[in-house]
Order: sequence, then structure tokens, then C-alpha cells
Amino acid sequence: MNTRNILLFAGMAALIVLEGSTTFGGIFGGSWNTALFILNFGLLSAIMALGVNMQWGYAGLFNVGVVGFIALGGLAPVLIATPPVTEVWTAGGVGRLVFALIVGLGVIALAIVLNHRLKGRVRLAALCVTLIGGFFLYRALFDPAVEVIEAFNPATNSNLGGLGLPVLLSWPVGALLAAGAAWLIGKTALGLRSDYLAIATLGIGEIIVAVLKNEDWLARGVKNVIGIPRPVPYEVDLQASPAFVDFAAGFGAEPVVASTVVVKLLYAGLFLAILLLLTAASELALKSPWGRMMRAIRDNEVAAGAMGKNVTGRHLQIFILGSAVCGLAGAMMVTMDSLHNPGTYSPLRFTFLIWVMVIVGGSGNNWGAILGGFLISFLWLKVEAWGPAALEYLTAGMDPASPLREHLKDSAAHMRLIALGLVLLLVLRFSPRGLIPEK
Repeated sequence: MNTRNILLFAGMAALIVLEGSTTFGGIFGGSWNTALFILNFGLLSAIMALGVNMQWGYAGLFNVGVVGFIALGGLAPVLIATPPVTEVWTAGGVGRLVFALIVGLGVIALAIVLNHRLKGRVRLAALCVTLIGGFFLYRALFDPAVEVIEAFNPATNSNLGGLGLPVLLSWPVGALLAAGAAWLIGKTALGLRSDYLAIATLGIGEIIVAVLKNEDWLARGVKNVIGIPRPVPYEVDLQASPAFVDFAAGFGAEPVVASTVVVKLLYAGLFLAILLLLTAASELALKSPWGRMMRAIRDNEVAAGAMGKNVTGRHLQIFILGSAVCGLAGAMMVTMDSLHNPGTYSPLRFTFLIWVMVIVGGSGNNWGAILGGFLISFLWLKVEAWGPAALEYLTAGMDPASPLREHLKDSAAHMRLIALGLVLLLVLRFSPRGLIPEK
């Protein structure tokens, strides 16, 4: 890493320190709590940006369904760490649900076999009968099972619950869920041209989010799952500990403030360890013969294919790896929030903002993706607070009853979109390959 890159990361670190500094906190409008929140938000965003950079920067795959893989990763803490709803299991709803899912998979498998073995009109007729009849059979088994599950205590449960296992186990499981979905999607969509691949992944990502919102039996849908176990202590537990109270008093801090800072620091340590491991693995892979092959495929698929490289197979491989990293970040994010809320999975935040991070930081460069993750995360959070203050200052000389003044003040929430667009334009104008371009 050259001096310029080191200075860029040092400047980013300085922004976070200034956010928490008591000297400059009045200017930035923050505290150590908000600084650490931005740090954790940046760490998670950097991991997501790494995943997208693997797909686009390494192989040129235009995945616009990132939000779907992050949402699948976020499902893992619910299924792994929350306690099971034993009443639903004993009522027979789970058994009936599993049987319905097996029947559904059997119908799909039968359709695949018929599609390969039959030809002409016979194949078309057999597929229509199998798929239409199988759909009604599946719904006849699935719907009653779902009604049993969702009818149980809908105020607090109405879902299967989880396995009650350690929450850290849900992080690799989130990666596996996203990788499994990427395999299914990639087997079909990676044969498409780049623009069609973008459309397909965009639609599939929205389908995944829609399923999480509407299937209450899985994770309560939009009713949300709260109280997901965390790998670090709860703030209230620390505040109730005499040893921690004495520890906080030794620094002259209030136990409430100290507990939130300590919890965020613990999360930052976990997230930083994961980010460093992923970065080290990504750098080793990128500089290996495999990495050189991926970039050769990205630059010229026809030439790489002529040299005997399995272009589609390598695309599927990197698509799965990048999606798994995004799923891992999704599981980590839900664990930090201790809340699963499918309503928060918007393409703006979890697809296009991640793409801005990769483009601004430097596509094809892991360090660039990390820098972009931190910088855009900082601006995304801070401009939301700076926008109203800036417009209040700019419109101070206008008539208080002016419709234009009221309109500008009401539009303050959109300031961060304007700011990020401006940053993107400036970077593309003066550094088209990103702040830390690919070597």
C-alpha cells in the first residue's frame, strides 16, 4: 500500500476520531457513541462492499440483487439463535410443513426429469400436468400447515422459532444460505448477457425480500423478531454489575454511557477480525493464479474460453463467493441490532449504496472497496444530520412564511442522496477508477 492510500485511510480514521472527540464533537454533532456506531456501520458496509467487489471487480458480474443475499444472511440468526417454539412443533404444524416442502421439491425434480427425457408436445403436456397439478397439491398440504403455525400466539410468535444455538454460529450459516441461493440463481442466470443478468438478479432479490416480509411462519414477516441473542453482553447487564460500575467510575464515566461504548467496542473488535480475515483471504486469492485467471475472464471472456478456461464455471464460483460474503454481513448486522426487520431491506440502502462504495473506493481493489465502505457509510449517516442544519442556515435570510423556504426545509431528508451523488460525480470526474484504483 503506497503513501497516498495510507493517507486516505488515515483521513478516514481522523473523521471517525473527530466525530467522537469532545473538542470537535460540537462541530461534527457527535460523541464516542455515534463515532463507534459509524465505525461498526462502516465495518459491516466494508464487508458487503468486498462481496460485491469480488463479483464485479474480479469477474465483471453485474449483480443488482445484493439486498436479497443480505436479507437471506439476516434470516440465519433467527433460525439458529432464537429459542424454538415448542408448541408449534408438538401441534404437528412443523411436520406437515416439512412434508409439504418435500412434496414441492419432488414436483420440481419430476419436472426436471420429464424435461430431459421427453420431447415435443408430449414433454409440454407432461410438464403442464406435473407443474399445475403439483402446485395445487403443494398448496393443499402447505396452507393448512402454515395456518397451524401462524395461529399460535401471533403477538409474540406465529413462527417456527430457531434452534437455540450460539449466535456466532449463525454468521457462517448466513453465508451458507446466501451461497445456496446464489448457486440456484447462478445455474440459471449466469448464462444470460450482463444486462439480462442485472435484471434477473434485481427481480430475484426483490422476490427474496417479499418472501421474508409475507411468510410469517418463517420469521414473523413484518411483525419482526426482537430479542435475538447477541455475542456480547447487554448494556443493562453491564449496568447491573458492581464490577463494571466501579470500572466505569475509574474513568469518570456514567455506567449507562460506558456500557454502550463498551458494547460497541466489543462489536467493533469482532467485525474488525472478520474484515481482516476476509481481506487477507481476498488479497491472497487475487494475487494467485486463480485471481489472474478471473481477471483474464473479466477482460476478455472469448479469449479466456479459447484458452480452455471454464468461463461459466468460474463465474458461478465467484458469484457464490461474493454472495456468501454479503450473507455473512447480513447475519452480522442482524446480530448487532438484535432485531430482524425485513421492512428495512431496501434496494437503495443494500444494493445501490453498496455499489457506490465499490465505485468510489475503486473497483477491483479490495482496499478500495473497504475505503469506499467507510467513506460512504460516514457520509450516509452524517449528511442526514447535517442536511437540516445546512438548509436552516442557507434559508435564514428568507421570509419565515415563504413557501420556498418551507419546501427546502421539508426536502432536507434528501440531502444525503444529493451529497452522495455529488461525491460519486466528483470521483468519476477526477479519479474515474476510484480513490484506490486496481493495479
